[in-house]
Amino acid sequence: MDKRQKNTLRDYFALGAVGTYFLRVFRKDDPSNRPNFNLRVMHGINRVSILMFLFCLAVMITRCALR
Repeated sequence: MDKRQKNTLRDYFALGAVGTYFLRVFRKDDPSNRPNFNLRVMHGINRVSILMFLFCLAVMITRCALR
């Protein structure tokens, strides 16, 4: 029999790379390191999609709670 390591709640909610990506997308730009136009547009679209997802998630949770 092999010993299995029991996962904790912290392991399930560890964001790691996802968390650092969110921080990178929503922080202010560094004036000494200007990305090109395509990269700026991509990050702008990502911001919009993340905000829309969070808004829709809040609406779904609210509708579920009010039923």
